[in-house]
Amino acid sequence: MLLPELPNAGQPFPQISTAGRPSAEQFALAKQRGVGTVINLCPHSEPAAYDEPALVRELGLQYVNIPVAGAGDLNADNARKLADALAAAQGATLVHCASSNRVGALFALKAFWLEAKSVDEALAIGRAAGLRAMEPAVRQLMGA
Repeated sequence: MLLPELPNAGQPFPQISTAGRPSAEQFALAKQRGVGTVINLCPHSEPAAYDEPALVRELGLQYVNIPVAGAGDLNADNARKLADALAAAQGATLVHCASSNRVGALFALKAFWLEAKSVDEALAIGRAAGLRAMEPAVRQLMGA
């Protein structure tokens, strides 16, 4: 269910795709490819060219927003919210932010804090989900 058309597309797990912010047309494509749930990590204050919650719901997809504005929002509470949203997801899931970097960071921390993965395993999951520039902050949060 990889969606290579999306910016910075990744697929850390078989039913989970990650990406930077999709265009309105790309959400329709994601639905055609089997996505049933969209998890958006962008805060409401980040501008978009469309009303994402309305568009996603109009397409008949489940929509979840977990605002992660930056490193200050990388915390256990948001990692748990991501885990809960993934557990409740309907069908395949697309998790995105503006570039996929925050997505990768939160996936890495979820793996480390909630799934007891090693630092190396958690970082590998994070990188597969888009972790790049935030890796030093993630390492620091892991105590590595």
